[in-house]
Amino acid sequence: MLALSAAIYALGMVLFVVGIADSGSDTEWLAALAILGSTGSWLGGTVHSLIIRRKVFDRSETPNDYAVAFAQHRRELRQQARELVERDPALARELRIGRPDLPRHYDDGGLVDVNHAPVGVIAGLPGMTAELAAHVVETRDSVGGFISAEDLSIAADLPPQLTPELVELTIYLP
Repeated sequence: MLALSAAIYALGMVLFVVGIADSGSDTEWLAALAILGSTGSWLGGTVHSLIIRRKVFDRSETPNDYAVAFAQHRRELRQQARELVERDPALARELRIGRPDLPRHYDDGGLVDVNHAPVGVIAGLPGMTAELAAHVVETRDSVGGFISAEDLSIAADLPPQLTPELVELTIYLP
């Protein structure tokens, strides 16, 4: 169907160009071709755009669909960052993965490196309060760091409902 539309528009343009190119002669039918070519392309394009409008401007997606897609994208970024942390911790530190408090160019999807992030960043994690974050940093300083969200939850005696959020949003670089 697209090829047929393109052929019809091309024919209209050829008629227009032929009519204009020979407009100096006394032949009125060439002027009529030019008018027919330009008017036909204009009207045909208008009708065609109205016909295909719903395919081009599909409004079936809602703002929530965009929010879900964005959240899934952030989850994928976190997973890619975690894989990089596993493969090359030195590169992860250089890219400042998990350190939103430092200038960086790598998008890690919102991960927080609990072993190195300051209290304010840790306090920004879901379910975490300023008091809990301060306690996490104190515990980190006394034990030397954590290896997982479960280790953090046990060592810092955090409420159990925080652990799933910590698993999703934190990393533990040595």
